[in-house]
Amino acid sequence: MLLDAAREAAADAVGCRPDELVFTPSGTRAVHSGVAGVLAGRRRVGRHLIVSAVEHSSVLHAADAHEGAGGTVTQVAVDRAGAVGVQAYAEAFRPDSALACLQSANHEVGTEQPVAEVAAVCQEAGVPLLVDAAQSLGWGRVEGAWSVLAGSAHKWGGPSGVGLLVVRKGVRFAAQGPADERESGRAAGFENIPAIVAAAASLRAVQAEAAQEAVRLRELTERIRARVPELVPDVEVVGDPVRRLPGIVTFSCLYVDGEALLHELDRAGFSVSSGSSCTSSTLTPSHVLKAMGVLSEGNVRVSLPFGTAAEDVERFLEVLPGAVTAVREKLGAPVAETVVRDDVLVVDSLGKRCPIPVIELAKVIGDVPVGGLVRVLSDDEAARLDIPAWCEMRGQEYVGEEPAERGTAYMVRRVS
Repeated sequence: MLLDAAREAAADAVGCRPDELVFTPSGTRAVHSGVAGVLAGRRRVGRHLIVSAVEHSSVLHAADAHEGAGGTVTQVAVDRAGAVGVQAYAEAFRPDSALACLQSANHEVGTEQPVAEVAAVCQEAGVPLLVDAAQSLGWGRVEGAWSVLAGSAHKWGGPSGVGLLVVRKGVRFAAQGPADERESGRAAGFENIPAIVAAAASLRAVQAEAAQEAVRLRELTERIRARVPELVPDVEVVGDPVRRLPGIVTFSCLYVDGEALLHELDRAGFSVSSGSSCTSSTLTPSHVLKAMGVLSEGNVRVSLPFGTAAEDVERFLEVLPGAVTAVREKLGAPVAETVVRDDVLVVDSLGKRCPIPVIELAKVIGDVPVGGLVRVLSDDEAARLDIPAWCEMRGQEYVGEEPAERGTAYMVRRVS
């Protein structure tokens, strides 16, 4: 009875029938089961999968597994704000397209995607659309004629370890793995009843307050978006300025190591996140920031939960400039090793990690005449993203890459 009541409550919050919704052990499992089940159910149509370039890693990992098993995948590019184009999705369809995936909103920069519009073109093409609604479901239902939806309770403030998967009636779906009697055969294992009940109750609770809280949090995030560039020099605020989630604001600071800035802010009592390339687990740039073509170094994602006080935002804005300055001073902007070859200033940044190659470029760009070239040598993968982003921010011309004996040579022309 508790499970049935929770299912009905969650279905009402999502906007689907109770018999279309099952609970899973996590949001990631919901995504994996949804992708695999639809692809298997529509195998006779074909094995082509369409995803956006900024999907959550759970979707991209599922796409990699599908490709590894012989399927084909098309990634739809996004603009500099992180949004896909509806026409780009329409152009990605093929006769063998079995499934398209699109997140409702991005987890790193908060940009909301045109789900309803993409769902319409998917419906016209006869291709089901799977929506990863983990980030947005707490703010309300996902509009549009989507076919499959996945969510994660901890994203809306519920308990971790509970996900939900919705498969609309009429969508061909074949659950993968050994058969199981529970959850319509789509989620194996005994249900965690207490957690499921709490997840459904919390979803209804946050949605009941969402409209009013969204207005308040948008005002706070808009203040952060406006004030950070005024308080801190060389900052790029990323993500769509209008079509975005209420409680997320993301910005990147030139000449700053993102992980170091996180630690500095943590000491001041603020817990934030980073999509920067220099994290403890990887030295590759965030796939979201890379797809957007924006700066990845010194990246900070501020997430304001329900009930965040305006006083906390003001104190964050007071602390941030000093934290950024402290990190920049610790990095020291080392003197670049430069030589002139054929009227091109060469900066040797080999063996140095972000943001050092960009710092060294910034220090020497004034040493070449207007129209002159700087050749930056770097073996850091983040430079491929950060040097063009720096040129965009500073009004210089990014010429392109050239082969080098070690690493890659990035060519920059001084414009002003």
